[in-house]
Amino acid sequence: MTERESMEFDVLVVGAGPSGLAAAIRLKQVSPDLSVCVVEKGSEVGAHILSGAVLEPRALDELLPDWRDAPPALTTAVTEDSFFLLTESKAVKLPTPPQMNNHGNYVISLGNLCRWLGEKAEALGIEIYPGFAASETIIEDGRVRGVVAGVMGITREGEEGPNYQPGMELRATYTLFAEGCRGSLTKKLEAQFGLREGVQPQTYAIGIKELWEIPKDRHVPGKVWHSLGWPLKSDTYGGAFLYMLGENLVSIGYVIGLDYPNTWLSPFDEFQRFKTHPAVRTMLEGGKRISYGARALNEGGFQSIPKLVFPGGLLIGDCAGFLNLPKIKGTHTSMKSGMLAAEAVAAALASDAPAERLDAYPESLQASWIWDELRTVRNMRPGFAKWGMWGGLVNAALETVTRGKLPWTLAHHADHSATKPADQCPRIDYPKPDGKLTFDRLSSVFLSNTNHEEDQPAHLKLKNPAEWRPVNWDIYRSPESRYCPAGVYEAVGVEEGEPRLVINAQNCVHCKTCDIKDPKQNIDWCTPEGAGGPNYIGGM
Repeated sequence: MTERESMEFDVLVVGAGPSGLAAAIRLKQVSPDLSVCVVEKGSEVGAHILSGAVLEPRALDELLPDWRDAPPALTTAVTEDSFFLLTESKAVKLPTPPQMNNHGNYVISLGNLCRWLGEKAEALGIEIYPGFAASETIIEDGRVRGVVAGVMGITREGEEGPNYQPGMELRATYTLFAEGCRGSLTKKLEAQFGLREGVQPQTYAIGIKELWEIPKDRHVPGKVWHSLGWPLKSDTYGGAFLYMLGENLVSIGYVIGLDYPNTWLSPFDEFQRFKTHPAVRTMLEGGKRISYGARALNEGGFQSIPKLVFPGGLLIGDCAGFLNLPKIKGTHTSMKSGMLAAEAVAAALASDAPAERLDAYPESLQASWIWDELRTVRNMRPGFAKWGMWGGLVNAALETVTRGKLPWTLAHHADHSATKPADQCPRIDYPKPDGKLTFDRLSSVFLSNTNHEEDQPAHLKLKNPAEWRPVNWDIYRSPESRYCPAGVYEAVGVEEGEPRLVINAQNCVHCKTCDIKDPKQNIDWCTPEGAGGPNYIGGM
């Protein structure tokens, strides 16, 4: 292998999402002379960012108090807030839970927010390198020293191809990992440094989203609409969102907990079916779908937060799991975690504190509004897992009334363990897409602008290929072909009696669902070459 060049920084941030950019900006606010670098695997800042999103501006107000003077594009103040229980044909309006109250919040494009934060960061002298995928953590003498990023042109055989680039070692005194949900490097760090010892398993959901343009006479800027119920059964956690922003844009999506039991369930098709509900159809009819995306999100909350500090590094944002699920928001908590980490790192660098000691970060977290916010709602998500939708609603009401002060903390379980064998689950027949309101996977992936160089090694791998047929096929009938929202996984040869798995890695939208939901954890999502994957447009 060709020898790599290296660059040295005081602080390196892996990931240009809300937490990573907030951390970088805070570092320069506190210590302007620090050298700070942000590395991002997307083709540009915001390219891989996907969320609802309604922003609670608390952390942004603390970071950049004058942000409203020139806000990010498509920032729309919330004007309406409603919550519905859906049956197959009706929408029953319910009181909006206190945690979901959006008074004073903003419907935004999270991708645009990150692009805007990136501009603020660069104006402070922060170096941002988009299109540089961090593929390896540099660990020397038991301490993180940075990452290797930008490796390209490795062939499928693991050799140097004609366009080989060895990448670069980006070294730093401290490295902040802000990879987002189920980060590939974070997953390895958790194992190497025992960061998940003594905490509950993380639990996840898949969020699938479309961006629509609708006629202006049906558009209510700032309208926020949530629902639960149909089309999901009561044993499956999930719900929908619909937010109106800009002049005629609608952000619509569906979130389904990945602890669903029925192996025949397809989150993508449940979302498509949801759009046929009369209450939803009337909001979308006459409109046009212009973008599509999907991603996993952390739902474990308070009891699933791992250890956050290890020699030479810290976890911030969604890779640590600061999402407030009942509130359906995590941007404000992610940003705040990045800001607190930045302050701890800046203080450590200024005081020549031992590199292995950054306890000020978790200590400041526990003293912040993040900790109280997450602790108060800690039992709501596991309540739905334990008692289903109706019991979960009763439990959520009790937790709300008592403000989370009941003397117990409910436990989570690993999502993949909840999947039942195919012969124990009722099959689900989904209607064919009509191409106007409902769509297929491949036409959807096309709208995500997903691309991977064809000659690179597949970044989706089976740890043990021989295990697929006796487990995934014989027992579960290839659940990956249904839970993947991008048509990456196909079971072929079924009619001939010789089923085998085909992996279309070029379709991958980087949602990480396969890495989470595989029944035996046999699928490993690895970092592809930089700039690969989706390229979400501004409204996403």
